[in-house]
Amino acid sequence: MATPPSRRSILSLYSTMLRTSRSFSSYNFRTYFIRRTHETFRTLQKETDAGKIRSIYSDAVAELAVLRRSAIVNQMYGGWRLAVEDMKKPETFTERGDN
Repeated sequence: MATPPSRRSILSLYSTMLRTSRSFSSYNFRTYFIRRTHETFRTLQKETDAGKIRSIYSDAVAELAVLRRSAIVNQMYGGWRLAVEDMKKPETFTERGDN
C-alpha cells in the first residue's frame, strides 16, 4: 500500500493550482477555479483516511494538467475586461474608538 502524499507535495500542488487559476484572463473562469481549488484543498485538509487523501491528491494532479491547458486557451481567446475587474479594491477600514 502506497503512502499518502507528503505535506510539502500537497502544498506545492495547492500553490501551483492557485497560480494557474490566477492566470486565466476571464474573470468568471478565474474566480471559479480559485474557489474550486480552495474547496478541493479544504476537503483534503479535513480528510484523515490515507486512501481518500491519495485519491483526492491524484485527482487534483490530473485536474492541474487540464487547468493548465485551459488557462493557455483562455489567455489566447480572452475577452474584454469586466467592470468588476476595474473596480478599486476596498481599502482596510480602521475601527473607530467611540463605538
